[in-house]
Amino acid sequence: MSDAPLTSDAGLLPLRQFDDHIGLTAQFAGALHDPRDPDRIDHTVPEMVRSRVFGILAGYADQDDHDTLRTDPVFKLIADRSPTDADLASQPTLSRFENMIDIPSLFRLRDVLIDQLIGSFAQPPFTLTFDLDAVDDPTHGSQQLTLLHAFYEQYQYLPLVITCAENDAIVVLSLRHGTAAASLGADNDLEYLVTRLRAVWPNVRIRVRGDGGFGNPTMYEVSERLDVIYTYGLSTNPVLQRESDALLAEAVRLWDVTHGPQRLFAGFWYQAGTWTAPRWVVVKAEANAQGTNRRFVTTNRPGAQAYPEATYDEYAMRGESENRNKEFKCGMAMDRLSDHRFMANYLRLYLHAAALNLSVRLRREIADPPPAPAGDVPVVALPEPARKRYRNARRRRDPLGEGQPATWRLLLIKVAASVVVSCRRIVVRLSGSWPHQQFFERVAQHVARRPALPHFWSG
Repeated sequence: MSDAPLTSDAGLLPLRQFDDHIGLTAQFAGALHDPRDPDRIDHTVPEMVRSRVFGILAGYADQDDHDTLRTDPVFKLIADRSPTDADLASQPTLSRFENMIDIPSLFRLRDVLIDQLIGSFAQPPFTLTFDLDAVDDPTHGSQQLTLLHAFYEQYQYLPLVITCAENDAIVVLSLRHGTAAASLGADNDLEYLVTRLRAVWPNVRIRVRGDGGFGNPTMYEVSERLDVIYTYGLSTNPVLQRESDALLAEAVRLWDVTHGPQRLFAGFWYQAGTWTAPRWVVVKAEANAQGTNRRFVTTNRPGAQAYPEATYDEYAMRGESENRNKEFKCGMAMDRLSDHRFMANYLRLYLHAAALNLSVRLRREIADPPPAPAGDVPVVALPEPARKRYRNARRRRDPLGEGQPATWRLLLIKVAASVVVSCRRIVVRLSGSWPHQQFFERVAQHVARRPALPHFWSG
């Protein structure tokens, strides 16, 4: 029997090399203030950041997990230690690390996410689209500012997440108390994001989408002042219903005649009593076997008056951002904010976001989708049956490029290996019977060929 230490997470090593290329955890650690005496430190901030981020990637969401992982040879390599070096930080040390966070460090972490977004584009983008979402985070303890939210019927936090549709990254985070309104602070976060981006890319066109929780005068006015294109959901009221009754009646009439699902669109100018000016509203009216349905959005999108259906469908594509929220909440366990202090949980939220952004960015780079169906129509504009067939084919051919975090753990990260240390080298020997070896080779080869890019810093 070999005395070499064993690991079950050897697939993290290509992700660690990729992290070296984009500098995510290095920038993350560099943003944190460390008040400790340098002469009395056994565990550095970069080591602890990498332990937590890569632990989350591998499915270890809690500090307690690191009481075991601190001896794991791969986690030591991830932290730039030899497997024969002293053990990594334990749960108490990691708890002190999370609780030493201060407000200036959180502000710097906000810049890290935006810097990473900027660094992900080799050329200045022409257009960027950002989706705003409030994500409920149920809590089960006595965390600071966890409160009972009547709509969700649970004690919770209510983080605000802004994601970029062009690269799926989380670009802005805000941890908020449990009874916060959906749009609380979203105007400030949007303004900071737009200001930072336009300082680097003055000509970038910015689009913003949000559901009805963001459809209010504050968000309209800040979006117009920042000269961004917006589409926000709008809650129904008697005036909107009266304006759209004729459209809904026509959808019902066509359904009665054809017995086929009907989906009609129209638009009109509307000004609520709290608005300073009228704005264009697009209405969707549906009639089908399940009944009728009406939805409204407010927008300043160019062409909305001529193409209401395209305007609404572009807004509906924000549903893809909800898949990122699902990955964030379920795949990366962002709801494990179990520190007592609100500030410590804020840092935890950033650690989980860093894990998701690292995996999402690599996932997009190695994606190998099948060719799109013949014709000039893009995949997103195909009829639903054809679009579904294409996506199913893509999932079969490209499981990592389409994969959720659980898929990555199954196909790439969770692999047994022995780690052999000699005086000259460290050899990681994977299991020869591993059925998913081709995925490891694919990712490792991509990372090995990928040139390290210069890291963008906010200065």
